[in-house]
Amino acid sequence: MKLIGEPILARDETGRLKSKIGTVFLRTAGIVTAERTHYLQREAWIAALNRDRSAQGLPALTEEEELAEKERSVDLLFEESQALNEALVLIRPDPYAMPLAFEADELLQTLVSKRYIRFLNIQNERVRDALTARGENWRMSRVPVSQSELTQLIADSRVAINCAPIYYYNPSTGTRFLTLDAFRWVGAAQPPVFRALLHEIAKFSQLRNRFGHPEIDIFPPGCAFTRRAFASLKPDDLSDDELRAAYDRLLDAFTRAVPAELLEENTDNITWRNRLCSALTTEPNAVATEEILTGISKEFYRQIEWRAGVRIEGAESIFDSVFDEPEICPDDSKLCALCDPRARKIIFNFLREVDGVEYINIGSISRSLSKRRPEKPESRPNVYVLQVKEADKAEAELFILRFQKWSIQEHLDKHLDWDENRCMMDASSYIDYVFDRRLGCRQLGMALPKRVTIGRIRETYTGVRSELRGKEYWIVYFIREYIKGCASDKIDASRYGDPEFNRRLACLLGDAAAVNLIVGRADLEQRVIFDDGDEVIIENAHGLPDRLIVSDNTGSFSDYLNPLFTVAANYAEPVNSRHEKFKMPNAAEFAKLYLDAFHRRFVRTQTEYANRKRAFDTLFKHLIVDPNGSFAYRWERVLNRLASTDATALTAAIRRNIKVLTP
Repeated sequence: MKLIGEPILARDETGRLKSKIGTVFLRTAGIVTAERTHYLQREAWIAALNRDRSAQGLPALTEEEELAEKERSVDLLFEESQALNEALVLIRPDPYAMPLAFEADELLQTLVSKRYIRFLNIQNERVRDALTARGENWRMSRVPVSQSELTQLIADSRVAINCAPIYYYNPSTGTRFLTLDAFRWVGAAQPPVFRALLHEIAKFSQLRNRFGHPEIDIFPPGCAFTRRAFASLKPDDLSDDELRAAYDRLLDAFTRAVPAELLEENTDNITWRNRLCSALTTEPNAVATEEILTGISKEFYRQIEWRAGVRIEGAESIFDSVFDEPEICPDDSKLCALCDPRARKIIFNFLREVDGVEYINIGSISRSLSKRRPEKPESRPNVYVLQVKEADKAEAELFILRFQKWSIQEHLDKHLDWDENRCMMDASSYIDYVFDRRLGCRQLGMALPKRVTIGRIRETYTGVRSELRGKEYWIVYFIREYIKGCASDKIDASRYGDPEFNRRLACLLGDAAAVNLIVGRADLEQRVIFDDGDEVIIENAHGLPDRLIVSDNTGSFSDYLNPLFTVAANYAEPVNSRHEKFKMPNAAEFAKLYLDAFHRRFVRTQTEYANRKRAFDTLFKHLIVDPNGSFAYRWERVLNRLASTDATALTAAIRRNIKVLTP
């Protein structure tokens, strides 16, 4: 394979990448890393082929042959990945020529491990769908979201063409943005550099790359000063004084056109930082990055760490080839995480159980999105999101998988004197407890996901009991559909400016709060769990709150002994927090509607219990009633507490703690 320039991902003596861009050619196999634009790399490739042909006594390539060489080429970018602590090869595919991009991908995999090859342009639906259908969501180049990531993005985006690195580069479009400060710097450069830079700007601002995007454009996009202003600049035809005068006129026009909030060009200026990062990470007319999975909230999506997946062609299940690499590098922890054994076993279960699957993507959730603190740090992911496309369904379905909290290993570690059989029985009992708890919540009116099922995989014991290490045991995971909505605690601040939005939200939260209080939802330290990420708001066609579903009822029936009045103050927090943080225009009305809905639901549940007392009392009659905390005992105590509580007095107790309603 012919190479012009340095090998891809080659580093200099300081450890920095020697080349930041490359072009891979497929008609005649080869790679160019020399030159600083893809346009110049294609020209260099044609020139090199013609030199080779001349040396062989062959005629130069025809125009048609030159065009064929250029058309069967793919843009590459090389960048450092802080997450992987390695350099990445980023493929910038033509959305309308994805087979060509995958052909380039196959060629690159002969030079670089597949896990270090990712794809840009994922905002484009064609690119995204092509990767998703291959079970390769993990190869979509992630867009920075945190402040530190955005700052690093800006620093890493500085590029040069032939002279100084005065531009900011968008890898998705190939456009280099020229800012006002950078243009001022041009004026301070030494005369030879000054002239060379203006010549470069004048030339490349009028060129478009192979995707139709400008080689150089003005920041901010949409600025009244545009790149067309450089069209009449002819540095080669002007004397030094004439060129300086032309530059001064352009600088003055540029300065007057930039909005005042963007004049301070540094990452401490949040407006400038965010606008520049938006220009560097977006593609015109593209879908927002957080919509890579249709209907999934951006907060949720950004926490997914995608793992290697599977695609099905005909009747053949094709696991991602990267799964083979841990056999070569068994001590590489990041590679082993990408090829997560749990993820592969989950995929395998779905392939065995479901016919007609086209592809499966799977990712782990790196941290809880709820406010409550984890009970203990997890050594490996326990929550996964699964994207499954079946042939007879128009869209892929999303599922959330959560591994059993108290599995056999946890019981073996906690009870050193217990044998494996007893631990197995206790682990199975916990599964029953989870489903009993779910049924109890539904009986008392909690809106939960329609269906929860279980799956199981084998794992090897690695706990504290050395005599058992290496033995296999079963571990269970719970499967539910992903609820397409927004968690109540993550609603965008701008939504609270709409009084009608607030009215509907207040009614939903008040209703849910009553049920939450009845079932005693709390953590192990008896802190109330509510409005912390599990309550999902589903909107109607007009964008207004329509339903509330509790995606995870963890902690229900934890507080089953204390009088409900002891935690009444906690249920004022959903009102107080919003009033303080969002300054709702109808905060008092929000509070009153919340309380009305709370009282209405509490009385309704009391009435349903009174009218159907036998149905409630005997629902778990077949279970053992153990005062040490069996579910049947908890159920009995919760019902007694419900029947004996004064709904009006309880509502008043909450009201006394709502600041907007108290003098």
